[in-house]
Amino acid sequence: MTVPRHAPLRRSALLALALLLASAPAALAQGVSPYVVAASGTPAEPPPARSERATVTAAVATRANVAPVLDGRTDDAAWASAQIIDQFLQYEPNEGQESRFRTEARVTFDDRYLYVLARMFDPAPDSIVSLLSRRDVRTASEQLKIIVDSYNDKKTGYEFIVNPAGVKRDFSVSNDNNEDASWDGVWDVATRIDSLGWVAEFRIPFSQIRFAPGAEHTFGLLIARDVARTGERISWPLLSRKKNGYVSQAGTLSGIGGLPTPRRVELSPYVVMKNGTRDYGAPREGGLSRYDHPSQATVGADFKVGLSSNLTLDATINPDFGQVEADPAQLNLTAFETFYSERRPFFLEGAGIFKFNTNCGDIDSGCTGLFYSRRIGRRPQLADDYGDATSPTATPIATAAKLTGRLANGFSIGVLDAVTERVDGVAMLDGTRPAIEPRTNYSVVRVQRDQADGRGDFGLMLTGVNRALDAGGSPFLTNSAYSGGLDFRRRFVGNNYELRSFIAASDVRGSAEAIAALQSNTVHAFQRPDDRVTYDPTRTEMRGDAERVSLSKFGGGITRFQSVYQRFSPGFETNDIGYQQRADQQLFRNWFALQFQNPTKFYRKAFFNFNAQERWSTEGLVLGNGVNHNFHIQLPSQWWVHFGMNVNDLLPSYGDRDARGGPALRHSKNVNGWTGFETDDRKALSYSVFTSWWKADAGHSWGMDGGPGVNLRVSSRFSASMDFNYSRNVDDGQFYASYGDIGSDTTHYTFARLDQTTIGISSRINFTATPNLSFQFYGQPYVSNGTYADWRELDQPRSSDYDRRMKKYGTTSGIFDGFNYREFRSNAVMRYEYRPGSALFVVWQQGRGDYLVRTDAGYNEGYDFRRDYGATFRSHPNNTFLVKWSYWLNP
Repeated sequence: MTVPRHAPLRRSALLALALLLASAPAALAQGVSPYVVAASGTPAEPPPARSERATVTAAVATRANVAPVLDGRTDDAAWASAQIIDQFLQYEPNEGQESRFRTEARVTFDDRYLYVLARMFDPAPDSIVSLLSRRDVRTASEQLKIIVDSYNDKKTGYEFIVNPAGVKRDFSVSNDNNEDASWDGVWDVATRIDSLGWVAEFRIPFSQIRFAPGAEHTFGLLIARDVARTGERISWPLLSRKKNGYVSQAGTLSGIGGLPTPRRVELSPYVVMKNGTRDYGAPREGGLSRYDHPSQATVGADFKVGLSSNLTLDATINPDFGQVEADPAQLNLTAFETFYSERRPFFLEGAGIFKFNTNCGDIDSGCTGLFYSRRIGRRPQLADDYGDATSPTATPIATAAKLTGRLANGFSIGVLDAVTERVDGVAMLDGTRPAIEPRTNYSVVRVQRDQADGRGDFGLMLTGVNRALDAGGSPFLTNSAYSGGLDFRRRFVGNNYELRSFIAASDVRGSAEAIAALQSNTVHAFQRPDDRVTYDPTRTEMRGDAERVSLSKFGGGITRFQSVYQRFSPGFETNDIGYQQRADQQLFRNWFALQFQNPTKFYRKAFFNFNAQERWSTEGLVLGNGVNHNFHIQLPSQWWVHFGMNVNDLLPSYGDRDARGGPALRHSKNVNGWTGFETDDRKALSYSVFTSWWKADAGHSWGMDGGPGVNLRVSSRFSASMDFNYSRNVDDGQFYASYGDIGSDTTHYTFARLDQTTIGISSRINFTATPNLSFQFYGQPYVSNGTYADWRELDQPRSSDYDRRMKKYGTTSGIFDGFNYREFRSNAVMRYEYRPGSALFVVWQQGRGDYLVRTDAGYNEGYDFRRDYGATFRSHPNNTFLVKWSYWLNP
């Protein structure tokens, strides 16, 4: 659930923060696959004595006259002549020390493939942790990771990961450490466990990676190994946690030459059969049920064409994302839009080039910016005006294409264009059917130029949205929206310090009614009576600008810091294709951290963070200020302990969006905190407990939440998890409704005391028969009940006396309204990758839900777990059954 303005950090945000603070190299904690003996079946020869040479960071690949057989064995002739890479060192927990787990790697290639063989010696092969899961799921297994920086730009690359059970994971990497898990390359690996340890043998097609044209190539190469049972992590070259990023720490792999231009034409046609539930909202004429179950069959295709060795065109026609997991249930009572992460493969893959972050100060949404791909295919925006119960929940995407790559002169480019279909609403009395979503074109252009020494870049971003509006849509939606920006990044002093900045601008045009609605939404709130921003209902255009500059230290020693200044003008608007919670804001934020990554008898690693920030409007109204301290400590047992505390609004500050367009409301000092722990996730049974609390409004508002999470691994094939969360939220300043016309001095901005109880349970079940055949179930029942009491309106909103800020509204006393929100979402997916790049999905999705207010039949006052959860499962189910079959072609 989205929490009110005083609420503390939630569990999901805390976990994300803990991962973020673990420094860039710690992102290498991820998975590897099966088993190596000599051809005769006897163990391979014992490991040779360790080389006495000083550690080197350069390797040479040899050309294979005969391609090695991909079987996880070390006896192919191609490996006998390949250079041995054996200077592996620990980077965690004891950075730079020799490891008792010897590791060797060799690299060879031919015209089509890059081959890597890695031998992981282990004195106790029967103790190697080898767990099955579906592709791209990290388990607490041993793993080997190959990182290939094919441009050798110290910034971008591809990760190929396998565990001893043969489970593959892969990422594309941008900006030195941003991992894109949606990238699914078509590559092969074989693994084998034997009496000496285990072996992984990779075969990576050159068609799956991008590199600059030329007769000879030098790639960046980084190899990392995790030993799960000891928590030891080993790499070549040494990966220093004192440095920022990890692609920039790769060694070099030379000797690759004479490659023909790879054939990079891929086609993945697919067929989808779907049967779902359609709800008409009421029984139909002729005694027909309000529900029916229409079936449909669709076809589509994904294309990937390599225009050169370093430029790729991706396109999709009539895409279907039915296999994608549903969004978590949310109930949002705040003034701001809920942020949902992207889950659709087409928009996730290669998303790094399209990032232009304008706001990284929001814990709940992380970094957001000029491009938010979930705008494409969104729920029809006018469904509540011209739709009915049968209206679709997503806008169909007709076509989408993107061109991405890197030119020889250091320019990286990304171009995306998508067209969504017109969706008609119900028939009006005059026979017309206004569109609930007009036909719309979305465009994004991104260009970046790396600086010659690889320590920085500068770039340009342009976005555009154009709608084909009808008479019904013109008063509500803008005709066009454009935004653009320039950004700059520069590292210095050993790549440990970074200066980053951007400037951006926006231009939105539409009818006077549409621009008036834009001015008066909670992003802008031009109609506020107590500021100098002018609300003009005759405008047909709105423009704005934004700026940001930051200075950071991300490496070197134990200290880290970041200072940020950010400004959004009142008219800055990017929500047609970006994500922006508000405009008219300045922010100054400082972060300082102490990071202890060398283990002691008291801890394995520890992170201590100190934060301070202030926010104010562009005309100087203080919107918030506060200080924070939090720490995250991993104990020698590999348990994690977390704690944090905030003290906010120590100095007078005001909520200029609290009244949804009304006067700014003074905030009283508020405090909140959180704590929790996580046990060792290598165990068959692991668990966590988190709790948080907050208090505000001179003691009139308070809240708390908490709950356990359990992870159970029954065998190497089966695992399950469950998270339970209970939340009690008593907010004495919850906005209720406004009454009166915009700009009128008779407008009443009303508030109430919200008493809300929420319980959410998230469960997952995973069964993996083989690395290519898996089943996953996700289910989330979610119930939130609340009551509104003590109905008041603004009186002296800027008073220092809390009790004078509002006065009684109307004649109602006690509880006067309430709600019951119940929802269940589930997703069951069977995935079978029957050949590389080709898959069969069988999916069952179910949703149930009700939103009842006090006047509705079935509404219940207060909260009763058994009653309310039972009511959730008595709601009529909305079932969708889907079969999707795709076939990868690489002619």
